[in-house]
Amino acid sequence: MTFEELTNLRREKWHVNGNPVRTLEDARSFIESVGFCLMLPLPAPKTLLVPTFVGAFLGSDEKLPMQRRAFTDPRAREATELMVRLLRDKSAYEANLGDENNALLVSASAFPYFYTLVGERNPKQAPKPGPRSPYSELACDTYQIIHRKGPISKSKLLQDIGKGISVPALDKSLAELWSKLRITRMDYHEREGASWDVLQRWAPEAVSEGVNCSVNEALSALLSKYLECVVAAEPAELESFFGTFIARSKVREAMNALLAARELSFVPVGNKSMVQVTESKPVRKLGT
Repeated sequence: MTFEELTNLRREKWHVNGNPVRTLEDARSFIESVGFCLMLPLPAPKTLLVPTFVGAFLGSDEKLPMQRRAFTDPRAREATELMVRLLRDKSAYEANLGDENNALLVSASAFPYFYTLVGERNPKQAPKPGPRSPYSELACDTYQIIHRKGPISKSKLLQDIGKGISVPALDKSLAELWSKLRITRMDYHEREGASWDVLQRWAPEAVSEGVNCSVNEALSALLSKYLECVVAAEPAELESFFGTFIARSKVREAMNALLAARELSFVPVGNKSMVQVTESKPVRKLGT
């Protein structure tokens, strides 16, 4: 395989070859096909080998709206409206990459496995603050309000938390909870902004499936799905993507196990050696 062939295969799969994703049904099909995508391109020098939803919506990867101009770009607003319909429909879920306005979208079939890597193993237990807790006192208070009153918008959350709490402080507490998938954005309205709910209440079946799955099983399934999305990738690119959510050593272990089982194999691309899903052997599909 040449780099040009690899690029063309990715462009076709990522819908940036003049075949835009505009309907809800097309959007469902796209996110299930790729498994993962960013809403918007990441600014340099940050990079992740993954498609973008706005690129698929526009059918192109040229001059895409960047995050800092997304609010004023009508193309980004239209793409966001379609993405929110996926969230409402539970055809996709968002994962926190450190920016509320540019989350990672995960398909419905991949999300339980993703929850296994990122989420809490005991989601029924409310988060508590403490010296070893990843949650601040404000995050725990925020969770209690969402649990009691959710789904709830950020503006209403700010009112319920009380005076003296700034928007940046609330954003930080939401990020703490979202990073561990205790809560999820499940809707968005132009006047009230994003609405949040406790993930276990919003998607109980997905959470239950994720809790009862092993890390090795989940990571193996996600590695295969990711390689289907990007066609082929260097081992370092696999580690870079999944290392955002789990230790890179575990990514290497899972990749080596799949290579040993011949579910993955190396393929020369130009002068590089990349990993791909082995075509001659069926790989366990997500959701089966």
